[in-house]
Amino acid sequence: MTAALWVPTPPKTPLARIRWAASDGFVLVRRELEHLFRDPGGLASEIVLPAIIVLLFGYVLGSAIMVPGGGDYREYLMPGIFAMQAMMGIGVTITTVAGDLADGVMDRFRSMPMARSAVPFGHTVSSLATGLINFTGVAVCALVVGWQPHRGLWLTVAGFGVLFLFRYAVGWVGVLLGLIFKTEEAADHAVPLMFPLAMIANTFVPTDGMPGWLRVIADWNPISAVTDSCRLLWGNPGSHGTVVSLPLQNPVLTAVIWSVGIIIVVAPLAVWRYRAAAK
Repeated sequence: MTAALWVPTPPKTPLARIRWAASDGFVLVRRELEHLFRDPGGLASEIVLPAIIVLLFGYVLGSAIMVPGGGDYREYLMPGIFAMQAMMGIGVTITTVAGDLADGVMDRFRSMPMARSAVPFGHTVSSLATGLINFTGVAVCALVVGWQPHRGLWLTVAGFGVLFLFRYAVGWVGVLLGLIFKTEEAADHAVPLMFPLAMIANTFVPTDGMPGWLRVIADWNPISAVTDSCRLLWGNPGSHGTVVSLPLQNPVLTAVIWSVGIIIVVAPLAVWRYRAAAK
């Protein structure tokens, strides 16, 4: 005689569903972190690559670039490096999600009695955890090369809050793209396309000297708002150029609007894509 398989009943109320999704999601977060810490190469890359970028741009290009309003270029540069690393959370999430999809891990998740939104949620929160490691590595390198925030503890924390919010938002983009690409090889080809997004912004150079059409793109790039927010909150030079475009007149508000808007639009699409793939 075969015993009946017990399948838990999904919660009925919205609050209970949120708790269910969060509980299952954090189980997946622990899984991703265990994978990261068992992969010394991947963990080292989260720390070493930012250090290389800081040294390369800070010392190789630093002497050739003038900061708007004067000031040290490395202090101008560091908020841009932090913003770029926040944006690179897309690449990490794309490859992880696509790898799980190709290896059949997603099929196993769908066969389990777990919330459908838990898998995308778990990957985005995992991106925040790896972002913490990444930002810590960047911060240590930044302090070594002479960067420091100048406006006190709470505004420093607020700057990192903007970075983490943006990292979480683009994590949803990574989940959606990973579900679309489906294979880790295709995802790997897409990751280098993230670099132009970081370069066509005010991350490394002021946008004042760009051609008019390119400057419009750079100024409306959400990475520019995140970068300018950190410069403003940390008191680093170059938070405003000679002419301030509309999205950068209040960069903190613009960065928050961009991040929240991305979450509102992309998160439902990512959950829908995950559910649709099971049909």
